[in-house]
Amino acid sequence: MCVKMYEIVKAEKLTPDVTRLEIAAPKIARKAKAGQFIMLTVDEHGERIPLTMADFSAEKGTITIAALEIGKTTRQLGTLKAGDSLFSLVGPLGLSTHLEEFGTVVCVGGGIGLALMYPVVRALKEAGNRIVSIIGAKNKDLLMYEDEITAVSDEMFVCTDDGSKGHHGFVSDALQKLIDEKRKIDLVYAVGPIIMMKVIANLTRPYNIHTVVSLNPIMVDGTGMCGSCRVIIDGETKFGCVDGPEFDGHKVDFENLTARNKRYLAEEETSLRIFQGAK
Repeated sequence: MCVKMYEIVKAEKLTPDVTRLEIAAPKIARKAKAGQFIMLTVDEHGERIPLTMADFSAEKGTITIAALEIGKTTRQLGTLKAGDSLFSLVGPLGLSTHLEEFGTVVCVGGGIGLALMYPVVRALKEAGNRIVSIIGAKNKDLLMYEDEITAVSDEMFVCTDDGSKGHHGFVSDALQKLIDEKRKIDLVYAVGPIIMMKVIANLTRPYNIHTVVSLNPIMVDGTGMCGSCRVIIDGETKFGCVDGPEFDGHKVDFENLTARNKRYLAEEETSLRIFQGAK
């Protein structure tokens, strides 16, 4: 009898272009911690891609990922159903979120970063911190994990670019308001688009508020051997996969990260075009 490895236990759409998959991976689930990621391959001819775990359960023996369907592999993930299986899954990888009782932690997330933000907020809350969460998306239909994050937060602020829900504006507006109100903030944790994390880091720098960001550089193997995920931290080269993915936001060279993440755009477009033509 053939036993399915990494079977999809549950598949659902969180937004029109984000698919959440719960995957049977008991060994990974037993060791997983907030902030870590996995590398997966959909089929034997596919590429390896990194995705941060949006949840994990040692009791159920499953991990959960959320994929923004933007490229060939993430769109392929969006076609999977319960009962399908992944070709390979490696993890947990990367350093987990540093946890201690900081005091008041403001967690800021946007877009697909909200999937990663949930287990981090939960872990920080369990460590004894007071959690103020700020989440954002282009519109209310693209918000995700709102209920889950609210459940583990002491305060919640929702922002949308178009004003369809919550504050009409950016997550940085809500953070600036808290700072202007002289709120005591011991740590800011930010995850989401590169530009969002850059803005948050630049906002907190003049106030000397320690800010941690979770970076998303291009990765090939996820174990520190390929060097593809190089990031510049305080002038030094680090590997996002083994030294991160979380770093001091005030020390990140965001311009370098942005440029490096664009270097395979032509190949990504070609791969997606071939995939769409084959469907």
